[in-house]
Amino acid sequence: MVTFFIGCTILIVGYFTYGKYVTKVVGLKDTKEVPANTMRDDVDYLPMSSARNMMIHLLNISGTGPIFGAIQGALFGPIAFLIIPIGNIFAGAVHDLIFGTMSVRNKGANVPKLSQMYLGKPMIHVINLFTAILLMLVGVVFVQTPASLIKNNYFGDSPGYVLTIIVLCIFVYYFVATMLPIDKVIGRIYPIFGAILIISCIGIFFGLLFQEKTWSLENFNFTNWNTHPNDALPLFPIFFTTVACGLLSGFHATQTPLIAKTLKNEKDARPVFYGMMVVEGFIAMIWALGGMYIYHGLANTEMLELGAAPAVVVSMAATEALGTIFGLFAILGIIVLPITSGDTALRSLRLMLAEYFNLPQSKLVNRFVIAIPSFFVAFLLIFFIDFDILWRYFSWANQTVAAITLFTISAWLYRYGRNYFITLLPGIFYLYVCTTFILNAKIGFNLSWSMAYGLGAILSIAMIIGWYYRTKLRFDNDLTRQKGFE
Repeated sequence: MVTFFIGCTILIVGYFTYGKYVTKVVGLKDTKEVPANTMRDDVDYLPMSSARNMMIHLLNISGTGPIFGAIQGALFGPIAFLIIPIGNIFAGAVHDLIFGTMSVRNKGANVPKLSQMYLGKPMIHVINLFTAILLMLVGVVFVQTPASLIKNNYFGDSPGYVLTIIVLCIFVYYFVATMLPIDKVIGRIYPIFGAILIISCIGIFFGLLFQEKTWSLENFNFTNWNTHPNDALPLFPIFFTTVACGLLSGFHATQTPLIAKTLKNEKDARPVFYGMMVVEGFIAMIWALGGMYIYHGLANTEMLELGAAPAVVVSMAATEALGTIFGLFAILGIIVLPITSGDTALRSLRLMLAEYFNLPQSKLVNRFVIAIPSFFVAFLLIFFIDFDILWRYFSWANQTVAAITLFTISAWLYRYGRNYFITLLPGIFYLYVCTTFILNAKIGFNLSWSMAYGLGAILSIAMIIGWYYRTKLRFDNDLTRQKGFE
């Protein structure tokens, strides 16, 4: 528990210190010259209060990532309590704040367009492919995950068709939330969902805190940097692809432009983007604690079985911390997360494709033109594709998008003569993570770890050198670099 509280302290202190420094680097201004006002269409572009934006953004970015990922990351032991907050403060929150600010200053632009602007024109096609796959995966799986949790926890041994009915109900909600103006559905129900989420997380934390077993967790072999029961899984890079949301997630780059279109004032970016990422870090810490609580004292085989079924760990931790009745309420807070990320994932997909095909979304017919084919594909994926295979690509694609985004931000900061190392260093780290992961993975090149580490280093260095010289060539003689953001 000592490590847990050290990690929580890092998150709090980091927000008020490093978060403040990053804000100065970006130069946030007290200005209402933001897309919500200058490009208002009352569908996607419209001003909303800081409090509402904070709640919507938290629910957008969270999903089941800070829960399921943290539960699986907890298998590595209490080192998770240090990696999560350090990564959150120096990588994830920086990524979200600066990319959100970039979008605000570029008319609410999405990932592909910003990547094209700062990494070169070919990147728009690459990143469109990555983000479209990522958003489709998130949207579809975040139909199945809450549907399964609802059926298993509230309908018991009901017939199989009940699951299908729940899936269809969630799918219909996603379509409505994607099509209507953001303040009509999402803006109204998210505060309610947010309250359920926060109450459930606080309840589980204090429920676990007063359990006697919780206070012996520090004996979970903290002296060993990798306590994972599967010796074949090294801490690097597996931990950094397993634990995404709460640490760093490329999915967030697809969500920040949604809120960049609704900020009333640029200065709101820090509490909305950096602040809500820190809150998500707390959620991940609580569920890593829940995972360790359940794993504690089990044999390696039992731990591996539970780690492969994080939904089971959620139910066990919630009911053991709060009892059956209150535990079911807490599980409702978990169900909220994937639903509120699935709807905005598909909304982001609509906006990204509309931007790519230059199709304005103020007219309902244009929204249908983009949404209907997207939802048709999603419907086919839900019922006809084995996601046990497809989802293996998600973690790698997610962090690859994060690495691309960090290099995009770095080029933006370089152009304006700002400290680009604050994003370049985590970008280099995650470039190496993604490269070594795909070189070793069976879904990739299936090389040994020693080969993956060596070849990954060579490829990463080559890409970094290419990025640096291309950025210098493009921006060293750019007059705006001398003027800065002003």
